[in-house]
Amino acid sequence: MPKSWQEKFDAKPHHDIKVIEKDFWGQKAGDRMLIPSPKMIQAYLDDSESTDLNLVQMRKDLAAANGADFTCPMTSGIFLRIVAELSLEKMSHSTEGITPFWRVIDPKSDLAKKLSCGPKRIAELKSGDQA
Repeated sequence: MPKSWQEKFDAKPHHDIKVIEKDFWGQKAGDRMLIPSPKMIQAYLDDSESTDLNLVQMRKDLAAANGADFTCPMTSGIFLRIVAELSLEKMSHSTEGITPFWRVIDPKSDLAKKLSCGPKRIAELKSGDQA
């Protein structure tokens, strides 16, 4: 049986910082890479008052706040999806404790297309956020 979104969220409770050994993602060997946790991404979104966020800025902010040179693009996307899907599940039951994941997801992005709600719902949530 596949893991639930809650189980995936709980599977990585802490972030890590790794020193990369070779150049990649435009970063140099020796740079410090933040591997966030879903909880870290959730806290960032919950604590942000801005409705005009994006994934690149989120990664920069998380790296700066945690003493890293950059945040891993791959894991931050994976964990953002986990946070989004978990929030979507919660939205079907209640309006309490919903993380505003849509603030950082571009409706035209590949991530929006992968989410169970689809790009159209992301756009609707974004427009409602700014009303």
